[in-house]
Amino acid sequence: MRARILLVEDEEMTRETIELLLTSNQYLVQSCPTGKNILETVADFSPNLIVLDILLGELDGRELCKELKANPVYRNIPIIVISGAPDIYNSIASSGANDIVLKPFEERTLMNRIERQLANSRQPYIFDRN
Repeated sequence: MRARILLVEDEEMTRETIELLLTSNQYLVQSCPTGKNILETVADFSPNLIVLDILLGELDGRELCKELKANPVYRNIPIIVISGAPDIYNSIASSGANDIVLKPFEERTLMNRIERQLANSRQPYIFDRN
């Protein structure tokens, strides 16, 4: 059983680092640099968890999080937001995010948050035959 994680991060180095960390921990990962068409991406990939950056160029991850949490099909998918903005705690409560990780982050901190959210999730794992 391998959980599927969707990573939405516009900063290439951060995206590649997180993707490497997740794949080395045996997660199936799909990453994208923007949140455009997020509903379609989630529908196609069926993630068990989403790691979502807040500042995505012209898009705001908080709004994407609200959009996903407002959709009855996707509202139970845990979303961990990541951000370098120190005041993010003041603006994240209304987005519906399940957790937050501040940048720069320690790998173990991010992995602990991911593992905790997956353990608490009501989303079933996708069985992988590979």
